[in-house]
Amino acid sequence: MTSYRERLGPGWWMVLATGLVFPATLLILLPLNVAIGVASGLILWGGTLALLWLSSPVITVDSRLLAVGNARLERSFIASVESLSGEQARHAKGPGAHGRAWLCLRPWVHPVVKITLSDPEDPTPYWLVSSRTPDLLKSALEKN
Repeated sequence: MTSYRERLGPGWWMVLATGLVFPATLLILLPLNVAIGVASGLILWGGTLALLWLSSPVITVDSRLLAVGNARLERSFIASVESLSGEQARHAKGPGAHGRAWLCLRPWVHPVVKITLSDPEDPTPYWLVSSRTPDLLKSALEKN
């Protein structure tokens, strides 16, 4: 049973930014036919939004696994979980990041969760995962 699920979908500003596909397509196809230009612009904008949504990673936590996108981690290998936001998150994503850390970051999601690993066979020291609700993700991972 899944105790936590979150999709790191695009922010509202990404929806607006991809809206520029419509006028660009319209400008290209307007000399040919107005109807084709409008239809193509709407189809391309919808397709762009669909690709952004479908390619967004999903975070799930169940009784034995943490899944982030295509990556899987057994919860028994989690040593500690830390919720970071603001300046701490910025530092963890930038100058404080370890070169071997596994990252799943999205520029439109600022808070992160740092999941320190205890697997002696894995050279990855921790996972750093963007989350809109880092405290909920942290509590889901800390539950037995």
